[in-house]
Amino acid sequence: MIPPPSAAPAALLSTIALLLVACVSGGPVVRSGDAVTVEAPGAASSGAAVAEAGVEPLPQDSDEWSGEDDWNVAEPGVGMGAERFQVVEGSESGDVTSNAVDAVGDVAGTGVPDGGGSGGGSGSVLQPRNRTHVLPARAAPTQAGDNRLHSDEQLDVETARQFQLLRINYTSLLADLADMEGGPLDLRAGRGLPRIVDKALWLFDLKQVVQEIETSVMSKVSCTACKAGVGLIQHYLRGGKSRDDINKIVYQFCVSLKIQSPRVCEGLTELFGGEVVHVLKRVSLGPEEICSFVIGDACGDVYNPFHEWKVVFPPVPKPEVPEPKVPTEGAPTFKVLHLSDTHFDPYYQEGTNADCNEPLCCRLTNGPALSSLTAAGRWGDYRKCDTPKRTVDNMLQHIASTHPDIDYIIWTGDLPPHDVWNQTREENLSILKETVAQMAQLFPGIPIFPALGNHEAAPVNSFPPPFVQNDYSINWLYDELDAQWRQWLPSSVSRTVRRGAFYSVLVRPGFRIISLNMNYCNNKNWWLLLNSTDPAKELQWFIYELQSAEFNEEKVHVIGHIPPGHSDCLKVWSRNFYRIINRYESTIVSLFFGHTHYDEFELFYDTEDLGRAVSIAYIGPSVTPYYDLNPGYRIYYVDGDHKDTTRAVVDHETWVMNLKDANVYDYPLWYKEYSVRETYEMPSLLPQEWDTLINKIAQDGPLFDTYYRHYWKNSPVRPLCDGECKKRMICDLRSGKSHDRKVLCQEIESRIDANTRTGWRAWIYNGLALSMSMIMAIPSFTYQLPKYVFGLG
Repeated sequence: MIPPPSAAPAALLSTIALLLVACVSGGPVVRSGDAVTVEAPGAASSGAAVAEAGVEPLPQDSDEWSGEDDWNVAEPGVGMGAERFQVVEGSESGDVTSNAVDAVGDVAGTGVPDGGGSGGGSGSVLQPRNRTHVLPARAAPTQAGDNRLHSDEQLDVETARQFQLLRINYTSLLADLADMEGGPLDLRAGRGLPRIVDKALWLFDLKQVVQEIETSVMSKVSCTACKAGVGLIQHYLRGGKSRDDINKIVYQFCVSLKIQSPRVCEGLTELFGGEVVHVLKRVSLGPEEICSFVIGDACGDVYNPFHEWKVVFPPVPKPEVPEPKVPTEGAPTFKVLHLSDTHFDPYYQEGTNADCNEPLCCRLTNGPALSSLTAAGRWGDYRKCDTPKRTVDNMLQHIASTHPDIDYIIWTGDLPPHDVWNQTREENLSILKETVAQMAQLFPGIPIFPALGNHEAAPVNSFPPPFVQNDYSINWLYDELDAQWRQWLPSSVSRTVRRGAFYSVLVRPGFRIISLNMNYCNNKNWWLLLNSTDPAKELQWFIYELQSAEFNEEKVHVIGHIPPGHSDCLKVWSRNFYRIINRYESTIVSLFFGHTHYDEFELFYDTEDLGRAVSIAYIGPSVTPYYDLNPGYRIYYVDGDHKDTTRAVVDHETWVMNLKDANVYDYPLWYKEYSVRETYEMPSLLPQEWDTLINKIAQDGPLFDTYYRHYWKNSPVRPLCDGECKKRMICDLRSGKSHDRKVLCQEIESRIDANTRTGWRAWIYNGLALSMSMIMAIPSFTYQLPKYVFGLG
């Protein structure tokens, strides 16, 4: 069984249209930054404290990356969470500014710590409402000397200051790349068409490649195709071809090989051609390195020194990990709505052709259906069609009436449809504004925490890092996101949203939500191949926020779009993210993503002990039925405000609409498909319990069937799942880190194989069974032969 597209099918159809390449690789980065010192009270001076901790200070005027550490943090000693820490920064002029972070207080009457935190403001976003899940009012500062940041202006200054600490000097990088263009090339740049192109154009099955790119399940076939495309494009560039020349060649290639319809080929070439050529002209790596970077495991683990990097952790010891606490039964909870992958299509048209040969159907441009079987349904369609407006409206109205006690909403992106050959910035922004206005109208006063999807960009997956400030800059999107999201988020997050579409907010005292832009891990984002080293310094900022949360004894939920263990996430980025989750396992309680369109999850394990699960990522179902799916959404119950709160997810429910029945009876009915704890008989939703569930699913056939049904949101057109499909799906559940299946899945896949007929005995048995069926068919065929000979059959 091969799953349907996750969320970016035609994004990489552009790579086929552009001879199967969407990205290339680049050179090293030179970084500079000021030292950050966190002092315990009583230290003689920041320099002395640093020396005591054994950390080499960074020269103030240095433009070089100093060793492995841009955090100079003094050893805080025992009980750091209850002490006062001071962040000290040396400016170029020698002035010193400071920002004190006090010990956490207590919200009156709740026992909940009142952490100020960094970057999100000291005021909590989630305010009391007259609902079932009543939240206490925010308490006043607990002591007269509380000097945490309170004003938006002060927070803006502090956010800007922190980015000065995390800045990158890209000037030298771009100069180096410019020098490389005219420099000597290796053997891969020799004359003539690369041999790999000659062979691959005839050997690979393009239909299979298209399918693999759509589903993000790659094989050697896609690897060969990628190398062919990269080699051919590089050949043309070295031969002096212009962008227009290459676009024409690519268009002819796309049409003649029937990769897509002529209009899709034209749209993909026009949208993606300029940016891909722009990137390719600035890199010097060959097809092997590029395709290993883009495709991952299926293309080998080719060593690429330009794309090997590590995030830097402050020299603060990891606190001792306490025994995980099970949330108190019957304690107050927050009710949380999770919406993801709406893919609203404003041009969806009932009755049009739903079985077209393009990335998106069910539009007037696809023509009328040839029969009732191929006609687009009124409420949506199981084929390659996105969500009609009436379905989005009906779902949101149903949620507002069925769940009036929602406390807050997490919204993990992908708003525009899959017409990726035909998108414009203006249209994507129009969909963003319309959807935001609808959410604000139907859920007035309810905090909404959004994350950015990969389809919000035009072209799709194109998210240049901040150093790209030409016509390809992504500022057009980030500036509008800041304007639209501002009604739900404090103004203090504006700088990080405008820089990289990520932010951190204090939801309640002691409880923080951090939203990440996961497009900086997207291997279909070809801009990363110029330089993949922590784009926008997002992960380093993430570490800073988590370290501040750890000091303030806050619990953190992380939201984003692309799951870090998905094959669409770059292996080097995912590996660094995995390290962060391990380091801050006591601070990060849960993670929430979308992108795959399925109802699933991913686990993170201790890097030293793969038997110990440390964190859980929930992957919410999509609203769009694209494709073979029912529309759905998720409801979480999160440990609320009380003395022993853990902020963990207590339970979750998936709600779906039977699309087939809705179209037959013209009446959409949303219903609760299942509750996870009740269905799987889980005592709690701690990470270790999810690990136990994975082992049960691997051993218990009926239980796997139940999981598989939920995975497809009870779709009546879901495909069958064979042994290989089962291994892939269970491996996905263990893979919080991408492109590392050999380490994470080898043991459990061996157990699955041991319980299925996959050995030589089964091979012999299956061979004999096939032979017997053929023998038994001979008499019947012989009996029928005269009928065919005489034309009577």
